[in-house]
Amino acid sequence: MGALEKMTRVIDDRHGYAKGWRERTGGRIAGYLCTYVPEEILYAAGVLPVRILGSHEPEDVTAPYVYGMFCTYCRDTLAQGLLGRYDYLDGLIHGYCCIHIRQTYDSWLRHAPVPFSYLLYVPDHIESDRAIPHLVSHMGQMKVAVEEWTGKPITNEALSAAIEVFDTNRRLTQKLYDLQKGNPPRFAGVDILKVVLASQLMDKVEHNKLLEELLAEASQLPPQEESDVRLMLIASEVDDVEFVELIESLGATIVVDDNCVGTRYFLGEVGNSAEPIAALAERYARGKPLCPIKDISTRERSRPPHVVGLATDYGVQGVIFARNKFCDPHEYDTPAIIKALGEKDIPSIVLECDIVNPLGQFRTRVEAFLEMMRVEAL
Repeated sequence: MGALEKMTRVIDDRHGYAKGWRERTGGRIAGYLCTYVPEEILYAAGVLPVRILGSHEPEDVTAPYVYGMFCTYCRDTLAQGLLGRYDYLDGLIHGYCCIHIRQTYDSWLRHAPVPFSYLLYVPDHIESDRAIPHLVSHMGQMKVAVEEWTGKPITNEALSAAIEVFDTNRRLTQKLYDLQKGNPPRFAGVDILKVVLASQLMDKVEHNKLLEELLAEASQLPPQEESDVRLMLIASEVDDVEFVELIESLGATIVVDDNCVGTRYFLGEVGNSAEPIAALAERYARGKPLCPIKDISTRERSRPPHVVGLATDYGVQGVIFARNKFCDPHEYDTPAIIKALGEKDIPSIVLECDIVNPLGQFRTRVEAFLEMMRVEAL
């Protein structure tokens, strides 16, 4: 069984993997709802951080607890908690971002309580001189809370070791993405998505070994069939494998992304530091690509040039925005990025995603978008 197949099995049986990890290690498991949660603090205490993902199945249990106009990711993840899919969690952690996912966190704790919970405040005004010291303070408080919960002190040595494990994962994942710059790219975009999804579900040491195996296998694998359109996927939080498979079934390849469960998760290393909490605060506030909610208050927005830079580096010919329904920050974000892409003559299309995506409608729209680019290329 190849490394990619092993990762795919973890995604398909994510709850079984987590329960098996506990049986093997005796450790605790904490679910988290946002990429602004510093997993390294949990990992240094022997806790397995597990990203809460959607099921993309119809749900009818969240209406009493969150508004129907809350984004699809918030409702889908809350449904998983209310239905008991994550009943094995010992803790639930949230790094404050938007009000919708904050309501998911609050409702989960009220109606599917877990032994431990923690809300980490992450400043929105990250350009402020006070942002980093503020986040250092709050991460320090989170560290103390995790120590009290687990009964295990988190030394600077343990925290530095955890940071190195996670930074190794980031470096290896970047090497995989670098293979997508070739023409044709080495992997299908859906395979890259699976790799990053698995990294948010697995013990990072185990995932690092699989990444090393996959990189070794890459030189032996035949490259992807050359597609005539290289795409970028810009997404709020899109972990729907079937949706990405649909796009690539039409003859295009997603070579890079700006996705909450893609590059916005792993880009930006923490690095070695005598003050690991300060280094973590710097990385999570400014060292990783910003989510739109953190890029609103800045004087000069970072996301448009960042996205255009990725598109240029990977030779992108077109962009698909996969925006979760009712996601206000990404609705605000989209026009500025479309404008920046247009200045580079990169066309784009916006698809509004739901808990269960209308794949038939998406097929028609993506086919028309690809055909437009193919005609213009003649």
